[in-house]
Amino acid sequence: MLDLTEKVLRLFVRDTRGAEIAEAAAVLPLMFMVLLGIFWFGQAFSLYGAITRAAQEGARAGAVPTCTTCGAGATTYATNASNAVNATLIASHLDPALMQTPSQPLFTFCPGINSTLCPATGSPCVQLPVQKLTSSPGGGDCGISVYFQYPFKFWLPFTSLNKQQIMLTASAWVRMENQ
Repeated sequence: MLDLTEKVLRLFVRDTRGAEIAEAAAVLPLMFMVLLGIFWFGQAFSLYGAITRAAQEGARAGAVPTCTTCGAGATTYATNASNAVNATLIASHLDPALMQTPSQPLFTFCPGINSTLCPATGSPCVQLPVQKLTSSPGGGDCGISVYFQYPFKFWLPFTSLNKQQIMLTASAWVRMENQ
């Protein structure tokens, strides 16, 4: 009888039927989490590209004077920049009302009249004339800067990133056309 029990136990230990199911049960949730992570980081990267494009369009629109004879001031530049950012965000199916202003300005002002239009939410921060720091002697060119932040919420269950909101920052600088 002991010999029969020993043979059955040896057969049971050597039998590998069902091992694939146990391995799949251990690996599939991890693979699913990796695929979800790739998807949500791809979404964040796509959003970053869209808001960076909006900042570039805003800076480009704000750098071009609209009227050379009517004495357009800094508010016209800022309005043009803000309108271009809003139009680009809407074209990308993003809500311009979700824009927020970063706490720190990104550029230093050029000598002369300085203007900053930085509302708390709903519009980009437009600064002019600002200087892009370069290593060239005599500093860099003066231009217009547009920057803002846009929220993005990750959805990765069972991780610390689940429903975590991060702020993606977009900024652009363009040399003013009247120089």
